[in-house]
Amino acid sequence: MHNFKKNKRTRINQWIRVPQVRVIREDGEQLGVLPTNQALAKAEEAGLDLVEISPNAKPPVCKIMDHGKFKYQKEKKEQKQKKKQKKVEVKGVRISLRISKNDLEFKAKQADKFFKEGNKVRVELIMRGRENAHRDLAKEKLKEFIKIMEYKSIVEQEPKKERLGLAMIIAEDKSEAKVEDEKQE
Repeated sequence: MHNFKKNKRTRINQWIRVPQVRVIREDGEQLGVLPTNQALAKAEEAGLDLVEISPNAKPPVCKIMDHGKFKYQKEKKEQKQKKKQKKVEVKGVRISLRISKNDLEFKAKQADKFFKEGNKVRVELIMRGRENAHRDLAKEKLKEFIKIMEYKSIVEQEPKKERLGLAMIIAEDKSEAKVEDEKQE
Protein backbone atom coordinates (compact mmCIF):
# COMPACT_ATOMS: atom_id res chain seq x y z
CA MET A 1 0.00 0.00 0.00
CA HIS A 2 1.39 3.39 -1.01
CA ASN A 3 1.07 6.62 0.91
CA PHE A 4 0.39 9.05 -1.90
CA LYS A 5 -0.24 12.65 -1.01
CA LYS A 6 -3.70 13.65 -2.10
CA ASN A 7 -3.50 15.98 -5.07
CA LYS A 8 -4.78 19.34 -3.85
CA ARG A 9 -4.73 20.96 -7.29
CA THR A 10 -8.02 22.23 -8.59
CA ARG A 11 -8.93 20.80 -11.97
CA ILE A 12 -9.51 23.29 -14.75
CA ASN A 13 -10.69 23.23 -18.37
CA GLN A 14 -9.72 19.95 -20.15
CA TRP A 15 -8.64 18.31 -16.86
CA ILE A 16 -12.27 18.03 -15.75
CA ARG A 17 -13.06 14.45 -16.77
CA VAL A 18 -16.72 14.02 -15.83
CA PRO A 19 -19.60 13.90 -18.34
CA GLN A 20 -21.76 16.57 -16.64
CA VAL A 21 -21.09 19.50 -14.31
CA ARG A 22 -23.19 22.08 -12.48
CA VAL A 23 -22.07 25.44 -13.86
CA ILE A 24 -22.02 28.83 -12.13
CA ARG A 25 -21.14 32.01 -14.01
CA GLU A 26 -18.59 34.54 -12.79
CA ASP A 27 -21.33 36.83 -11.44
CA GLY A 28 -22.79 33.94 -9.38
CA GLU A 29 -25.73 33.10 -11.66
CA GLN A 30 -26.39 29.36 -11.94
CA LEU A 31 -26.56 27.95 -15.46
CA GLY A 32 -27.63 24.50 -14.25
CA VAL A 33 -26.29 21.03 -15.09
CA LEU A 34 -24.54 21.01 -18.48
CA PRO A 35 -22.38 18.56 -20.42
CA THR A 36 -18.70 19.31 -19.71
CA ASN A 37 -17.85 20.18 -23.33
CA GLN A 38 -20.73 22.71 -23.45
CA ALA A 39 -19.56 24.27 -20.16
CA LEU A 40 -16.02 24.53 -21.59
CA ALA A 41 -17.39 26.26 -24.68
CA LYS A 42 -19.21 28.83 -22.50
CA ALA A 43 -16.01 29.48 -20.53
CA GLU A 44 -13.97 29.98 -23.72
CA GLU A 45 -16.70 32.26 -25.07
CA ALA A 46 -16.29 34.47 -22.00
CA GLY A 47 -12.48 34.28 -22.28
CA LEU A 48 -12.19 32.62 -18.86
CA ASP A 49 -11.46 29.20 -17.36
CA LEU A 50 -13.82 26.48 -16.15
CA VAL A 51 -12.66 25.79 -12.58
CA GLU A 52 -13.86 22.81 -10.53
CA ILE A 53 -14.91 24.28 -7.18
CA SER A 54 -16.53 21.29 -5.48
CA PRO A 55 -15.32 17.97 -6.97
CA ASN A 56 -17.12 15.79 -4.39
CA ALA A 57 -20.62 17.05 -5.23
CA LYS A 58 -22.91 15.08 -7.55
CA PRO A 59 -22.49 16.41 -10.25
CA PRO A 60 -19.27 18.38 -9.54
CA VAL A 61 -19.70 22.15 -9.24
CA CYS A 62 -17.67 24.27 -11.68
CA LYS A 63 -17.41 28.02 -11.96
CA ILE A 64 -16.51 30.12 -14.97
CA MET A 65 -13.76 32.44 -13.71
CA ASP A 66 -10.14 33.51 -14.05
CA HIS A 67 -8.08 30.63 -12.60
CA GLY A 68 -5.10 32.83 -11.65
CA LYS A 69 -7.32 35.15 -9.62
CA PHE A 70 -9.03 32.16 -7.95
CA LYS A 71 -5.69 30.60 -7.01
CA TYR A 72 -4.40 33.90 -5.58
CA GLN A 73 -7.52 34.43 -3.44
CA LYS A 74 -7.37 30.83 -2.18
CA GLU A 75 -3.72 31.22 -1.11
CA LYS A 76 -4.52 34.52 0.64
CA LYS A 77 -7.39 32.87 2.53
CA GLU A 78 -5.15 29.97 3.65
CA GLN A 79 -2.45 32.40 4.83
CA LYS A 80 -5.03 34.36 6.83
CA GLN A 81 -6.28 31.18 8.51
CA LYS A 82 -2.73 30.11 9.32
CA LYS A 83 -2.03 33.50 10.86
CA LYS A 84 -5.10 33.26 13.11
CA GLN A 85 -4.04 29.91 14.55
CA LYS A 86 -2.04 30.20 17.77
CA LYS A 87 0.05 27.29 18.87
CA VAL A 88 -0.39 26.74 22.60
CA GLU A 89 2.84 26.01 24.41
CA VAL A 90 3.28 24.44 27.82
CA LYS A 91 5.50 26.65 29.97
CA GLY A 92 7.04 25.40 33.19
CA VAL A 93 7.09 26.67 36.78
CA ARG A 94 9.21 24.82 39.35
CA ILE A 95 8.53 24.92 43.05
CA SER A 96 9.86 22.94 45.99
CA LEU A 97 8.35 21.59 49.18
CA ARG A 98 10.20 24.21 51.26
CA ILE A 99 9.16 27.23 49.18
CA SER A 100 7.96 30.26 51.16
CA LYS A 101 4.52 31.80 50.69
CA ASN A 102 5.98 34.95 49.08
CA ASP A 103 7.99 32.91 46.56
CA LEU A 104 4.91 30.81 45.82
CA GLU A 105 2.94 34.00 45.08
CA PHE A 106 5.75 35.15 42.77
CA LYS A 107 5.58 31.84 40.87
CA ALA A 108 1.79 32.25 40.63
CA LYS A 109 2.30 35.70 39.05
CA GLN A 110 4.75 34.11 36.62
CA ALA A 111 2.13 31.48 35.71
CA ASP A 112 -0.45 34.25 35.26
CA LYS A 113 1.91 35.97 32.82
CA PHE A 114 2.14 32.71 30.83
CA PHE A 115 -1.69 32.55 30.77
CA LYS A 116 -1.86 36.08 29.33
CA GLU A 117 0.44 34.92 26.50
CA GLY A 118 -2.09 32.15 25.77
CA ASN A 119 -0.02 29.24 27.11
CA LYS A 120 -0.64 26.42 29.56
CA VAL A 121 1.52 25.98 32.66
CA ARG A 122 3.19 22.84 33.94
CA VAL A 123 3.76 23.13 37.69
CA GLU A 124 6.57 20.86 38.88
CA LEU A 125 7.14 20.27 42.56
CA ILE A 126 10.70 19.03 42.97
CA MET A 127 11.33 16.63 45.86
CA ARG A 128 14.79 15.57 47.03
CA GLY A 129 15.91 12.84 49.39
CA ARG A 130 13.56 12.24 52.29
CA GLU A 131 11.01 14.67 50.90
CA ASN A 132 9.87 11.78 48.66
CA ALA A 133 8.31 10.14 51.71
CA HIS A 134 5.94 13.11 52.15
CA ARG A 135 3.83 13.03 49.00
CA ASP A 136 0.79 14.20 50.98
CA LEU A 137 2.62 17.43 51.89
CA ALA A 138 3.61 17.87 48.26
CA LYS A 139 -0.02 17.59 47.13
CA GLU A 140 -1.00 20.16 49.76
CA LYS A 141 1.65 22.55 48.40
CA LEU A 142 0.25 22.15 44.88
CA LYS A 143 -3.28 22.80 46.20
CA GLU A 144 -1.96 25.93 47.92
CA PHE A 145 -0.50 27.06 44.58
CA ILE A 146 -3.90 26.58 42.91
CA LYS A 147 -5.60 28.54 45.73
CA ILE A 148 -3.24 31.45 45.09
CA MET A 149 -4.16 31.32 41.41
CA GLU A 150 -7.82 31.58 42.58
CA TYR A 151 -10.27 31.89 39.71
CA LYS A 152 -7.62 32.24 37.00
CA SER A 153 -6.87 28.57 36.40
CA ILE A 154 -8.35 25.12 35.99
CA VAL A 155 -6.45 21.88 36.55
CA GLU A 156 -6.08 20.14 33.22
CA GLN A 157 -3.96 17.25 34.47
CA GLU A 158 -4.10 16.15 38.10
CA PRO A 159 -0.82 15.95 40.06
CA LYS A 160 1.04 12.80 39.11
CA LYS A 161 4.27 11.22 40.27
CA GLU A 162 7.31 11.85 38.14
CA ARG A 163 11.02 11.17 38.40
CA LEU A 164 11.81 14.34 40.38
CA GLY A 165 8.55 14.70 42.30
CA LEU A 166 5.02 15.70 41.31
CA ALA A 167 3.78 17.61 38.27
CA MET A 168 0.45 18.93 37.04
CA ILE A 169 -0.74 21.01 34.11
CA ILE A 170 -3.03 23.99 34.58
CA ALA A 171 -4.73 26.16 31.97
CA GLU A 172 -6.40 29.55 32.09
CA ASP A 173 -10.07 29.47 33.03
CA LYS A 174 -11.45 31.33 30.00
CA SER A 175 -14.93 31.89 31.46
CA GLU A 176 -13.53 33.73 34.49
CA ALA A 177 -11.05 35.70 32.38
CA LYS A 178 -13.89 37.05 30.21
CA VAL A 179 -15.92 38.08 33.27
CA GLU A 180 -12.88 39.95 34.64
CA ASP A 181 -12.30 41.73 31.30
CA GLU A 182 -15.94 42.88 31.24
CA LYS A 183 -15.62 44.27 34.80
CA GLN A 184 -12.56 46.31 33.80
CA GLU A 185 -14.44 47.91 30.87
